[in-house]
Amino acid sequence: MKTQRPISSDDEHRVLQFRPRNAPSPAVPRGNGAVQPLRIAPEPLDLSRYEQPRPAPDHFRHRMLANIAALAFTIALTAVGIWLAVSIADLRRTQDSVLMGRRDCAKIATPQI
Repeated sequence: MKTQRPISSDDEHRVLQFRPRNAPSPAVPRGNGAVQPLRIAPEPLDLSRYEQPRPAPDHFRHRMLANIAALAFTIALTAVGIWLAVSIADLRRTQDSVLMGRRDCAKIATPQI
């Protein structure tokens, strides 16, 4: 079977010249035919143009208390999750022992002397 390749001409391929950003801006033609350089006002390099005035002052103490409460809740939730996983694993181990027909599956607590 003969493979067919698309016919391409040199008109389809173009090499674009790379222009670095720090190079001077290109000349832009104006209405009267005179060529003038494109002038762009330099923008400040800080984020001041995105700042917005705050309607109320920031309550640092309230925010820190909320963060501490969220951290305590997260720690408590993690502890409950770990306890639940250990309890389920222990129950499963006991249940597997009972289903195998053993009689000494339950742990008996012995008093410490």
